[in-house]
Amino acid sequence: MSTKLKMAIDLLWVKHNKVGGVESYIRNLLDGLKKSSHEFSIYLLVSLDNADSFAMYGKDPRFKLIKCNVNSNEVPRRIIWQNVHLGNLLKTLNIDTCFEPHNYIPTFGVKNIKFITTIHDLQLAHYPENFSKKKIIWFKYNWANTLKHSKLIIVISEFVKNDLEKIYPGFENKIQAIYNPIIINKNDCDSINDISNKYGVKGDDYYFTVASLLPHKNLKTLINVFRKINDEHLRLPDKLIISGVGGNMKDDLLKMIKEYNLNEKVIMTGFIPNSTRNALYKYCHSFLFPSVFEGFGMPAVEALMMGAKVITTKESCMLEITQNKCCYVNDPYSTDEWIYQMEDNRAMESGFDFQRYSLDTITENYYSAFLKAQNS
Repeated sequence: MSTKLKMAIDLLWVKHNKVGGVESYIRNLLDGLKKSSHEFSIYLLVSLDNADSFAMYGKDPRFKLIKCNVNSNEVPRRIIWQNVHLGNLLKTLNIDTCFEPHNYIPTFGVKNIKFITTIHDLQLAHYPENFSKKKIIWFKYNWANTLKHSKLIIVISEFVKNDLEKIYPGFENKIQAIYNPIIINKNDCDSINDISNKYGVKGDDYYFTVASLLPHKNLKTLINVFRKINDEHLRLPDKLIISGVGGNMKDDLLKMIKEYNLNEKVIMTGFIPNSTRNALYKYCHSFLFPSVFEGFGMPAVEALMMGAKVITTKESCMLEITQNKCCYVNDPYSTDEWIYQMEDNRAMESGFDFQRYSLDTITENYYSAFLKAQNS
């Protein structure tokens, strides 16, 4: 049994600054491995258009960057490349273990590779209406192929584990739940003056949310909440800042904002750097997280780490991940319930266990899982 980890991590799918929480997840894990004292040889398979963003890891001799002749933004070509070339590349590197941080493994040319795969959620199984027929076929094939051929399936919460076992029974012995690492550098934080200049808000006079622009993120409900706050002149902060990338709801949300005369009240920022995000967490009146489906729900914990009051739902994993320590709405679509919680001045519950998501803890869990899969 080898005590030294030798494996590849496939990063060809990372479209830098375009894949939201999944990109944060893998970069946090790489940071944890870099910080650790473990002896390992990890080959990072990077693309032509994301290699520069991973260059920092090449300064650590335990990481070796392998630039592959493919662009992450060209998805069909990238998938073809993985099926044609990935197996031969790993063989050339004398590597038989490969981690796929996204739920895709190639179908061809990888017969003797031990794949470790992360499945972040089964959103498509619950909300097929949000996907094209081609994507539905593609995802279902990927899940079946991943479950069948992976040595280990890592899921990011007990909720996802239970969901996966319910929808795809028979693979329970392959599935392990490991939470996402969450890193917040509290010193990497813009000033309130920076925030005021960018968005025209003051400390404690706005609400904040982070979400991709997808239907299950339930942002329409928040816009209806702020319509009511402004129309009825309720004694609450009347501004909402929405940050996030990805999804197909932007036009619909902008249409609502315009129709309800909220152009000066609801601000959509698009992608923002961590320093701005951290400041928006820190200085907001409350962080609102209305999502009805999450595999992990990282922004809610990030907000807690920055000291924000968090109001969220009880849906999917949210009670699990927030440890039942936040303020919760029972009906995530009820504007009245949201306003009731926003008007409630109760202090947040104490005793939140941030160590559960610490980089050191999660890195050790992943390292042990990687080593076990390599040696099995």
